[in-house]
Amino acid sequence: MDITIIIPSYNRIWSLPKAIESCKNSGGLSVQIIVVDDGSTDGTWEMIQQIEGVETYRQQKWGKPWAVNIAFSHAAGKYVKFLDSDDWLAEGSLKKQYDLAETEDADVVVAGYKLFNQDYIRTQEWTKCDDFIAQNLGECDSSHYSAFLFKKEFINDIPHRTSFASANFASRDDRCFMLEVALREPRIAILNEPALCHLHHEKGRLQFQKSIGSTCTNYQHLLIYKNIIKQLADTGRLTKRRIDAAIKVLWPLCHWIAKDDINEAVDLYKWILTLDPEFKIPRDGFINLMYHRLGFKKTEQLLSIRRFVKNG
Repeated sequence: MDITIIIPSYNRIWSLPKAIESCKNSGGLSVQIIVVDDGSTDGTWEMIQQIEGVETYRQQKWGKPWAVNIAFSHAAGKYVKFLDSDDWLAEGSLKKQYDLAETEDADVVVAGYKLFNQDYIRTQEWTKCDDFIAQNLGECDSSHYSAFLFKKEFINDIPHRTSFASANFASRDDRCFMLEVALREPRIAILNEPALCHLHHEKGRLQFQKSIGSTCTNYQHLLIYKNIIKQLADTGRLTKRRIDAAIKVLWPLCHWIAKDDINEAVDLYKWILTLDPEFKIPRDGFINLMYHRLGFKKTEQLLSIRRFVKNG
């Protein structure tokens, strides 16, 4: 088997057939398509039983990481691709990535993607970067991991990790996965064209839920970065460049976490200063000017009062 494509799905009866069909455009490769239904209630499970050439499994709302791990345990391909059920593969890209992987003995074949809502929005080209770890920490755009092709033996023991975020909330499993991949310093090959068509959701996507959903996602994001940065420090690979890349993510995260727990946010801000004692809050924007004049904690307390008054 050349390639295994893993598609976790939950209530995606309207989009899943397009995702599956795009995987069959294999250019003569032998492709194993695995769909794991995560307790759908809209007829998705019944529908995928009718599609030929698809291996199906079902679980009861344990979330995407569990679904991906179930599928991975059945993967027979030399290479693996992870695809969301409302995205689809760019035409011809699967064979091109496979050929690159074979020719260059690559552990990961990266690529950019095309962004859609109902219509085409734009193309996000692959950003060339000479530090794959810094890139995935946040230094520059790191594309979308569903645009990548992975050598299975390279990622055999890198699971999609679950978290305290339940099946109803995003747990940043793909971000954690890519950072763990990057820490292993894979051999990279680049497909200089989009390999994925990614559907952009303006509202309602799980990653952007409010209240407890966003709270879980923010804390999970922080826990991932603490873990990855510790691993880099323990192995002597936490360079100034990688610290700067991480802070590009951690500093905005301070503000989001402060909405739920000001003390946790202050601890995060102090950690940033520990990582980089010379860190300076950017001066652009009114809120950043408040940080400079009042300090982080007082500014966030005032913003909390403003949100309370505004939302009644």
